[in-house]
Amino acid sequence: MAKYKIVVCDHIHESGLKILESAQDIEYINAADEPKDKLVEEIIVDADVIITRSSTDVDEYLLKHVKELKAIVRAGVGVDNVDIDGCSKRGIVVMNVPTANTIAAVELTMTHMLSCVRQFPYAHNNLKVDRVWRRQDWYGTELKGKRLGVIGFGNIGSRVSVRAKAFEMDVVAYDPYIDPTKATSLDVEYTSDFDDILACDIITIHTPKTEETINMIGKDEIAKMKDGVILINCARGGLYNEDALLDGLKSGKIAMAGIDVFNKEPAIDHPLLDLNNVTVTPHLGANTKESQRNIAIQAAENAIASARGISYPNALNLPIKESELPEFAAPYLELVQKIGNMAAQVTKSGVKSIKVVTQGNINELRDSLTTFAAVGVLKESLADQINYVNAEYVAKERGILIENESSKTKSGFENLVTVKLATQSGKVIKISATVLENTIQRIVEIDGHTLDLDPKGRLILFKNNDEPGVIGAVGSLIAKYKINISDFRLGRNAKGEALAVIKVDHPIDKALLDELAQLSACISVRTATL
Repeated sequence: MAKYKIVVCDHIHESGLKILESAQDIEYINAADEPKDKLVEEIIVDADVIITRSSTDVDEYLLKHVKELKAIVRAGVGVDNVDIDGCSKRGIVVMNVPTANTIAAVELTMTHMLSCVRQFPYAHNNLKVDRVWRRQDWYGTELKGKRLGVIGFGNIGSRVSVRAKAFEMDVVAYDPYIDPTKATSLDVEYTSDFDDILACDIITIHTPKTEETINMIGKDEIAKMKDGVILINCARGGLYNEDALLDGLKSGKIAMAGIDVFNKEPAIDHPLLDLNNVTVTPHLGANTKESQRNIAIQAAENAIASARGISYPNALNLPIKESELPEFAAPYLELVQKIGNMAAQVTKSGVKSIKVVTQGNINELRDSLTTFAAVGVLKESLADQINYVNAEYVAKERGILIENESSKTKSGFENLVTVKLATQSGKVIKISATVLENTIQRIVEIDGHTLDLDPKGRLILFKNNDEPGVIGAVGSLIAKYKINISDFRLGRNAKGEALAVIKVDHPIDKALLDELAQLSACISVRTATL
C-alpha cells in the first residue's frame, strides 16, 4: 500500500510525533534537525504534507522544490513566514492551529495585566536581586473597578474578558467583525466607536496582523488615551506602533505596558527593554506544556487528514472559514459538493461549464458554494489533484466556464441550491437540493423530476417512459443479481417521463446495468456513489 509522506520540518511536542508514527498509511520523517538546504532540496521534494513552525520559511525557494505537496500545517497561529498567495497558485492548502494555545495566551495576558498594575517584576527584582526591603516603593493599583478595553473579541479576547469580569472589571469590546451579541451575552459592553476603547484604563489587543491592524495604536490614538493608561500586547508584534509606544512610556502618558511580542524578533536590543515601566517576555504566548502538546497533536491530526484528502481544518486559503459561517450555511457547502460530484458521475464526460444557482439566504454564500460545487465536479476526473484552492485555476486552464447567479423564482423552499453541469458531449444535467431543519440534506429535483432523496449511498438512476409495469421489471432485475434495495424514489416530469433513483446495499454489477438498459421503457440508466 502506497503511503502518504509527511515531513516535520521544525520541532514539535513528542505527542504529535507519536500520532504520525502510529498511522499505518503515513510515511513520517522528522527532519527538524536537518540543515534547511537539505530539507528543502531533498527531503520534502516528494512530501504530501509538511508541518512547519517559525524556523522554516515557506517561500519561493521552498515552493519551487516541492512536487507533490498538498498542504502545509503551521504548528501555531502565525503564518508570517508562509507565502499564502504562492501556495494558493500551486493548489497547496495552508492550515494553522489557531486554538490550541488559546488558554496559554489568555493567561499570559492576565499575567502581564497583573504585573503592570502591581509592578510585580520590579518589586521581585528589588528584593531578590538587590536585597532591598522597601514596601513603600511598590504601591500598585487594583483591577477591580477599572475599565478594560478589548480590541478583537475572538477566541482569546473573549476569554480574557471573562477572566477580567471575574476580577470585577468593567469590560468593553471592539470588533467590527462579530455579532455584538457575542459580547453582550457575556455581560461585556460592545462598542463600534474606537474612541470608547481609547478612553479605557487598560487596553489589550487580540487581533491578527493585517494591513488593517498594523500600527492600529499609534501616536494619534495614544494622544486620545487617559493619562496613566496601561497597554497590553500578547498578540502580534506591530499592532502597537513601537516608536509611539516608546514615546508614550517615556513621557508617562502610558503608565505601564505589558509586551510579549515585537516587530522584529529576537528583540534583545530593543529600546523598550531599557525602560522601567515595561514588563516584557520573549514571545511566550504559546509556551506552556499543555499548549505545546495540544499544538503538536492538532498539527499531526490535521496533517494526516489533509494527506488523506479528508479535510483541511483551519485552512487559511479556502474560500470560506467554517468558524465564520452562519449556522445554517455549513450543510449547504457539503451538499453542493455532493450534487456537483453526482452530476459528474452520471454524465461521465468532459466538463464544459458548471453553473450554480442559489435562492434564499444562501445567496450571500454564492461564490463559496460555486467553489465547492466545482471541486465536487472536478474530483470525479482529477481526484487528489483538485481542491478548494486550485479549483478555479484548474477550471480556467481547462477552458471550463464556472458561473453563478441568484434566482428570483420562488420554489417553496427557504433555501435552494442548483448545480447545472454541461459536458463537452452535449449532455446537460441539473440537480437541485436543500437542507431541512438545519441539518437534513435532500435532493429535491433532478432534470425536472421532483423527488425527495437523501444524497448518500450507492444509487441507480433509471429514466424511463412513464408506463405500467416498469417498477416491477426494474425490481425483479435487481433482485436477480441478489442486490438489496434500501430505498426507491420516483419522480415524474411534464414530458411523460419518470426517473427512479434506487439506493442499493451492494456494489452494482455492470451486467445489471446492461439488462436495465435493454428494458423497452428505458431512456437511460446511470449510477452514482455518494
